[in-house]
Amino acid sequence: MRKPEKQKLHEHLEFLYGESQASEITERILSLLDRHREASDKIKFMEKENKFSEKDIILITYGDIIKEPSQPALKSLKEFLDKTLSEQINTVHILPFFPYSSDDGFSVIDYQKVDPKLGSWEDVRKLAESKKLMFDAVVNHISRESRWFKGFLQGDPKYKDYFIQPGHDWDLSNVVRPRTSPLLTEVVTKTGPKKVWTTFSADQIDLNYANPEVLLEILDVLLFYIRQGATIIRLDAMAYLWKESGTTCIHLPKTHRVIKLLRLVMEEADPEIVLITETNVPHLENISYFGEFDPETGRTDEAHMVYQFPLAPLVLHTLISGSAKHLADWADGLESKGVFFNFIASHDGIGVLPAKGILSEDELQKLIDQVHRHGGLLSHRSNPDGSETVYELNTSLYDALNDPESPDPPVDIERFLASQVILISLAGVPGIYYHSLFGSRNALANVQKTGRARSINREKFLWYELQEVLENPENIHAQIFNKFRHLLSVRIDQPAFNPKGMQKVRRLDDRVFALERNAPDNSSAILTLVNISSDSVDLTIDSEQTCLEGAREVVDLISSECYHINNHKLILQLKPYQYLWLKSG
Repeated sequence: MRKPEKQKLHEHLEFLYGESQASEITERILSLLDRHREASDKIKFMEKENKFSEKDIILITYGDIIKEPSQPALKSLKEFLDKTLSEQINTVHILPFFPYSSDDGFSVIDYQKVDPKLGSWEDVRKLAESKKLMFDAVVNHISRESRWFKGFLQGDPKYKDYFIQPGHDWDLSNVVRPRTSPLLTEVVTKTGPKKVWTTFSADQIDLNYANPEVLLEILDVLLFYIRQGATIIRLDAMAYLWKESGTTCIHLPKTHRVIKLLRLVMEEADPEIVLITETNVPHLENISYFGEFDPETGRTDEAHMVYQFPLAPLVLHTLISGSAKHLADWADGLESKGVFFNFIASHDGIGVLPAKGILSEDELQKLIDQVHRHGGLLSHRSNPDGSETVYELNTSLYDALNDPESPDPPVDIERFLASQVILISLAGVPGIYYHSLFGSRNALANVQKTGRARSINREKFLWYELQEVLENPENIHAQIFNKFRHLLSVRIDQPAFNPKGMQKVRRLDDRVFALERNAPDNSSAILTLVNISSDSVDLTIDSEQTCLEGAREVVDLISSECYHINNHKLILQLKPYQYLWLKSG
């Protein structure tokens, strides 16, 4: 490590642990890096280039989304991707694939093992030969079934301070809660009952980063992930990492400092590594995890990429209300220090809180009401006054948008795909949840089986059954998949969709979301038009006021249809939920 980086590392550690410990911990981290370099595999993973480009599209999936009785699930996943999405998807976020005890993987028993039901590290590395991979670092907490916590219960001195045991003098009155479960859980140890901090559930025990040994353990884990082929490391639930008496225990300065340290060490191990923080909070709090921006280098010092949490509820509101005004206002005001990870569906449902302050309480309630009316479920969080608030809509995106009791497939499919066109048109890297590939429906049988609301959107497939569905052109899911795959094929060949390229909102009609995208070098430009309403919309566009300036003809990249421009006027009629990517011919 060069002297300036070593000095920064020391400064971070001094801020976290004090001057007396900083030098020793610095040397131990440098030793970890040396051991990492010595242990690095020579396996050639997918080549990394310039961190992000228009070709970066991330599929969010469980490792066992595709099941076959004859082989490991990760091998089946690779076969599915190779057969159906070899060109369209270049990056895969495999949701936690480690042994776990609850929460569909987010209560990790062992960070450095692959769940044997999914496969092995060899299967992971095979995937990394053709796809860039995002690994989950679920390091705010660990399973109560883990070796670390069992050691704590048994009185092993090594693990004595690995977990948080607030004393009687701790003031917990201001702690921000993301769940309704108890903040503290009583456990029986060898020396008697103790209460440990459990932000998310009694099975997920928060780690104590005030103990530098915990930080060193986690650094070792993250370096191990790099050696196994990780290109992107997703830092789960990072907002709650550091706890201090009398504070909210969210977004604390020491939490931000830990992320700065992680970035410094990870980039020393692999300059092309990408860190992404998962912080499901209002927008300004969320983007604080980019850290400090250096205008000379154009770099931030925390996350390279952050989740764009307001996007999902905003897109849902846009298509429910038939007005793109809030979405346009929000997108027009975005300023990015780093790269946004855009998503509108995930394994966790649709968060409500990130849209507060953007949508009114009445508008948020309309989202909640429609999801509930369409058969979705609601998850709540506890407030300091003892009341509860809906924080998440548990639903498939297709059923959130379309009424299962009144299906109209031709319209429903286009309404759903309009939401995806908005997603993949915005500046940033798009993340596509695997159920969005097919327009999956609410899996209520899953909820009955697990008793968990989030299971509504976590259905798995048998490979032969999925193949039958996708090979049937009359099947709604096959139609969505084929149209979506076409959209992705078009997108990855357009430099205007580079995540670092400019975007500009155009105000044409509140029923149309209009967005210009430009390549970073201004070599290419696209005007996206999405009719987000059930109306036919007539548009007259002054081409001289858009990126189509000077063009006499434009082509819709999606349909290959050409449109003529006369006297600088482009006249269009958009059918309900129609979407266009217009480029100068």
